[in-house]
Amino acid sequence: MDPLLPQIITASVFVITFALIISERVHRTVIAMGGAVLVVLLGHFFGFYSPELAFEAIDFHTLTLLAGMMIIVAVLEHTGFLEYLAIKSAQKAKGNPWLLLVALGTVTTVVSFILDNVTTVVIIAPVTILIAKITRISATPLLMAEALLSDTGGVATLVGDPPNVMIGSAAHFSFNDFITHVAPVVIVAWAATLLVLKLVYRKELAKKPDHIDDLMNWDASKSITNKGDIYKTMSVLVLVVILFFCHHYIHLEPSMVAIIGATLTLLLVTIKKDPQPIMQKVEWSVLAFFIALFVLVGALEHSGIIDHLTRAIVHHSGHSIVVTALIILWVSAFASALIDNIPFTMAMIPVIHQMGADGIETNLLWWALALGVGFGGNGSPIGSTANVVVVSKSAETDEPITFVTWFKSGTLATLATCVVASIAIILFHEWLQR
Repeated sequence: MDPLLPQIITASVFVITFALIISERVHRTVIAMGGAVLVVLLGHFFGFYSPELAFEAIDFHTLTLLAGMMIIVAVLEHTGFLEYLAIKSAQKAKGNPWLLLVALGTVTTVVSFILDNVTTVVIIAPVTILIAKITRISATPLLMAEALLSDTGGVATLVGDPPNVMIGSAAHFSFNDFITHVAPVVIVAWAATLLVLKLVYRKELAKKPDHIDDLMNWDASKSITNKGDIYKTMSVLVLVVILFFCHHYIHLEPSMVAIIGATLTLLLVTIKKDPQPIMQKVEWSVLAFFIALFVLVGALEHSGIIDHLTRAIVHHSGHSIVVTALIILWVSAFASALIDNIPFTMAMIPVIHQMGADGIETNLLWWALALGVGFGGNGSPIGSTANVVVVSKSAETDEPITFVTWFKSGTLATLATCVVASIAIILFHEWLQR
């Protein structure tokens, strides 16, 4: 058999699958599963990939961590706690557009450190639109802040963004590793994003709000459906975060911590009830999408394509680890602005693994990938699922967010945050390499 044939087959299936995902004509989970099944069948027939190898390519630590956190989020979503936080933050800002932007953006960022970005914006965006209608200010700057800052904030922790979960599992990084290496960069990037929003929306943010009394008289407590469940779920969430911080010392994988948290949450909240309503909230299609991508990327690795891609990156970097990291950062950011950052991350993981196998110290490269795919997702309305949700919700306002609207602030924010990340890599590469 021609040694190039497995690479041609795998590359063709991968490119067609990606093209259909980008086109959004077919649901991404369905087409990813179709591509995975096809590449396994062709690989089995031509002898370069098999169902056994495909199964080995699946990272069950990533899947378990995501599933566990999804269950906890599903319970918290029913309590109304996030809506309560959003309303209280708006009241603290007293309707001032700039303070509202900072307050709602901060709530979104902090929540995104631990919880799924999509769930966060799904809950907070409708409250934001209502606040904007009451005070008669533009909702666009507030919604853009929530989308951009949720993506930016999610980069700071192991569980803040799905790509981080994958990178953490692949590189064996702990929760503390993300806090000490990436979080400081994210804080500066967060401030840079706020500065971009302040400059781009200076006219909208200068408008004085109306009907402040209506906002201040809004009873935030009415959004809470069950106080007892809030206390129980938040207690478990605090325990989970503590275990994330010390999981290295007690020899528990983050995936096991997430499952412990999910199990405790169900025991405390639904021990006498059927958990099916909560399980329905778990995004099983997302987990299936991950499985299919793991299988596709496994085929790229076994066909030899990953090895060729690795050699190309090293060749163009001139064997400089800093230049290699900068290439990965900017290529990741650009790619994540055009396509969902999850499949791109999945494709890059074996590339960096191969560099490690070739004797290159890869810690800096993993952090460059995390920063690139995280910040790059803000580059377009389709760069992350949270962005898509915010754009969809904005249709309920008088000023729906368009591609042009997004590029005015989102693309600038991506450039600003990637510049921050580049400076951090250049100045602190020795620390990031540890």
